[in-house]
Amino acid sequence: MRFLIVGAGALGGYFGGRLLEAKRDVTFLLRPRRAAELDKTGLVIRSRFGDINLPPPPHIFADKIRERFDVVIVACKAFDLEQTMESFAPAVGSETAILPLLNGMRHLDQLAARFGKQHVLGGQCMISAALDQNGTVLHLNDTHALAFGEQDGAHSARVEALALAFSGAGFDAYTSKEILQEMWEKWVFIASAASITCLMRATIGDIVSAGVADLAVALLDECGEVAASNGFAPRQAAIERGRAILSVPGSPLTASMFKDIERGAPIEADHIVGDLLLRSALQTRKQSLLRIAYAHLKAYEARRTREGRLA
Repeated sequence: MRFLIVGAGALGGYFGGRLLEAKRDVTFLLRPRRAAELDKTGLVIRSRFGDINLPPPPHIFADKIRERFDVVIVACKAFDLEQTMESFAPAVGSETAILPLLNGMRHLDQLAARFGKQHVLGGQCMISAALDQNGTVLHLNDTHALAFGEQDGAHSARVEALALAFSGAGFDAYTSKEILQEMWEKWVFIASAASITCLMRATIGDIVSAGVADLAVALLDECGEVAASNGFAPRQAAIERGRAILSVPGSPLTASMFKDIERGAPIEADHIVGDLLLRSALQTRKQSLLRIAYAHLKAYEARRTREGRLA
């Protein structure tokens, strides 16, 4: 099975690096800047599950793709997806499976519109990772799971083949017959965590110390209402887990979107919070916490644009 990993950032670098270390057939689709960086340093991963120091990995540029791949793993930021789809389009053949690891649900519609729904698997990963200033992939938590499956929950030969390829690759991979349900549950949680930590510009622990953990839980409940209205009500275990995480005293947890704001970077406001709001009957309710959080994020984006920080 031939894999094309779109990008070698934190997620693509981590899972692609693990696959490469396990001797899978992996090629990275890179931009020249990242390719030059990897040519100098190799692909380096620091993780509690074992560090990896690989030589410069096999890679290709978009304008050089001349062949089809069995699987395309997409792990870009949501705001880059339109451009990214065009870059890997020549790699998609009639039998190619596309496995996106983006958050939210909007990307499934975008990928289906571009390539056909039959090509697009549901997928998500449970990991916290980042690139440091040297391009090293830093694994920041104690999970590195990847879930995937057909969107309709059907058993398929390609999902079975993927499971076999991922087996023994150094991360936790599992197939799911309820992948859309799992993706919605993750979306509910990350939208809640992003909304409250960005709105308060604080960690969960600081928010708890301020005596307003109830606001975080209220956001979780509101996001859960949206999921339920779309036919994917979060299961009780997901609700309890989310409430517990958002209420831990002293927790250093912040959303990655908060970290992006802190460093003045682009954010996935429309894809994580805005799209959830669009799918909600609550979007015109003035007291909607989700609406307030989205307004805060859009104000940040407006300031970035005004200051000319478009990259």
